Amino acid sequence: MPRAITAFSNPLIKRVRSLRDKKHRREEGLFLAEGLRILTEAREAGFIPVYIFFAADSAAHPLVQQLIDTVEAKGGEAIETSRDILHKLSGKDNPQTVIGVFESFTLPLSSIDRRQAPIWLVAQSLRDPGNLGTLLRTGDAVGAGGLILIDDCVDPFSVEAVRATMGALFTQKIATARWEDFLVWLRQGEGDLIGTSLRATQDYQEPRYQTPSFVLVGNEAQGLPDSYEDACDHLVKIPMMGRADSLNVAVAGAIMAYEVLNQQRKSR
Repeated sequence: MPRAITAFSNPLIKRVRSLRDKKHRREEGLFLAEGLRILTEAREAGFIPVYIFFAADSAAHPLVQQLIDTVEAKGGEAIETSRDILHKLSGKDNPQTVIGVFESFTLPLSSIDRRQAPIWLVAQSLRDPGNLGTLLRTGDAVGAGGLILIDDCVDPFSVEAVRATMGALFTQKIATARWEDFLVWLRQGEGDLIGTSLRATQDYQEPRYQTPSFVLVGNEAQGLPDSYEDACDHLVKIPMMGRADSLNVAVAGAIMAYEVLNQQRKSR
């Protein structure tokens, strides 16, 4: 049976609230996810929270009750609380009525099987949680295997990043690696590394991309370092017909991912 917590001073409330900080997420190996839709998608993908907090007036919703039952059946804890405490946990003025605490699940490259999917997204030194969320949603949309984060990227388990994924965090594998380790791993098997660059001379629709394809995007402000571009099997450009000289990094990644997908669909 769910227990009730109504005191802001409760040790568990303080502990969970601390997960909004990267340092505490790393120490605990836990992160927050908010909202009925995200938690339902997590459950459908096989991810069950360690704790689920819910407002009393939301317990009658059948999906909320299913989540509560699943968490308790798997040995987790369901906690009924107030909207004020949910606000304290989430930091939002209008918090969701359901918040889950999950175990973090980034993977080493050695556990990634590139043959499981025809497309993989790769991001180098990504800084914006919204861009990370969009890339994960794009990966889900095109049937990618996951997102490989290269060098020092934004934390995929920050509250902002988790919100931005709208559930795709739980449908895509996430791996982390340094660039040199990624290159060694990449060249041990099949696959094209595809990067976009303003200095490229080839249009993005010209090459025929192999399967699997690794779509590489760089830092929002600086793009890819020259040495990273030089390592790409295909370095291409997306035409810019107006006055802007570049696209948002997540938009560019989506365009490239769909070009790869379209080529693969036509070749079937």
